[in-house]
Amino acid sequence: MEKLSTASAWPVHGRDSLRLLEAKLQDQSPVPLMQRAGLATAQLALAMAPHSQHIWVAAGPGNNGGDGLEAALHLHHWGKSVRVSFMGQASKLPTDAQQALKRAQASGVHISSELPIAWLQELGPLDLCIDALLGLGANRPLSAPMQSWVQSINHSRAQVLAIDAPTGLDPDSGQLLGSETDTRMHVQADQTLTFIAAKAGLFMGHGRDACGQIWLESLGFDPWASDFPPQACLNTVQPPAIKTHASHKGSHGDVAVIGGEAMASRGMGMTGAAVLAASAALHAGAGRVILSLLSGQATDGAPPDLMQRDWQQLDLEHMHVVCGCGGGQAVLSVMPEVLRRSAQLVLDADGLNALAQSAALQGLMRQRANRLPTVITPHPLEAARLLQTSSAQVQSHRLKAAQDLAALFHCTVVLKGSGTVIATPGATPRINTSGNGRLATGGTGDVLAGLIGARMAQGLSPFDAACSAVAQHGQVANDWPAGQALTASRLAKRLI
Repeated sequence: MEKLSTASAWPVHGRDSLRLLEAKLQDQSPVPLMQRAGLATAQLALAMAPHSQHIWVAAGPGNNGGDGLEAALHLHHWGKSVRVSFMGQASKLPTDAQQALKRAQASGVHISSELPIAWLQELGPLDLCIDALLGLGANRPLSAPMQSWVQSINHSRAQVLAIDAPTGLDPDSGQLLGSETDTRMHVQADQTLTFIAAKAGLFMGHGRDACGQIWLESLGFDPWASDFPPQACLNTVQPPAIKTHASHKGSHGDVAVIGGEAMASRGMGMTGAAVLAASAALHAGAGRVILSLLSGQATDGAPPDLMQRDWQQLDLEHMHVVCGCGGGQAVLSVMPEVLRRSAQLVLDADGLNALAQSAALQGLMRQRANRLPTVITPHPLEAARLLQTSSAQVQSHRLKAAQDLAALFHCTVVLKGSGTVIATPGATPRINTSGNGRLATGGTGDVLAGLIGARMAQGLSPFDAACSAVAQHGQVANDWPAGQALTASRLAKRLI
């Protein structure tokens, strides 16, 4: 069993691939996988609540419920007071789950089909609820009875351990089961034990909040010796490269940041966004950083380390360009030259909005393919505009959306959000595991764009630069001092 963290480079598999893997592992295992999963669950349960007086297992009508019954059997044998609430019909259970039910009944585990309301009220913070209602196959809105059981789990004072995925969460997408018109809810777990391989939905969307600490029990699966290609891999945090003694500012690349519409253009001054991106590139170690404000004027608010020039004076053919941050409508006039000439390009924010509005710019973007490296950094709404779909569709299929954008523009894509996805043609996508809600504040995306530009200037490929920058960006938020507000300007200054 392994705790999944920002250092875990585990492969991610989807529902269909996992079913095939499960069947293969079952054929190779002398012991039913359900028994092994149940034992692992019981071991983690005991580690979570070693002094528990009561353990409640909410067991659903499928294999996930069977895992919970197997766990209850072990915990009962180890002297714990265990009650199982079983939602389902024994005759309709899968074969292994039927056997688990019979084994638990024969061992004297207390099993009923009702919620033990009075008993649940006695659960305290040292006790444990095990969510074994729905697992990998969950793809429909929760029934009214199951919603009631989920509420009982969430209202309990006990700790919560979810098996495979918290009930109510789509393990493929990280979205809540059901449509916006349904009553949607999920189990709020303290810890989640998932099996065989990592699931994308545990690290994206609502998954990051619903799962708590995530553990993986591989049940004998060796991902590095498998013939099953992963859907994605978890993105890991790597220490930034150290500058060598025998180097100079030219050794670490020139970054030009083009953006920052003037207040006079539309009554919305956005020069701060470009300053944030440039500041991030500077603090991340780029050799030289040049700020080119579309306002046409220099700003006194920029760090003195930054050079400021008109974008038309830049030697774009030899520069790493970050374009679009705070660009507003003014960025439209510079986009053709930026797309044609920039040696390497990070396109963000209003640069992406301009791209979505113009077939001509999209044609120029495709002409950069395989010749001039490019990274785009959309949030879900920007991605939806580029793909001519809705942000809800993007969020429900984040991996596919990122890969579709990478194929459409032949570039590296950073699809921002909970569980940022990094994709590029011909490579396995990455799902980022670092970061938290502190990053949900204005300007942090501009900081990320500048950081990616710096990493490209330091010699990393677009995909590696994006993976490194996204991981570091999130890790800084993870390490943020308690009680101190995270602002974009402070974030930029903490980069190395």
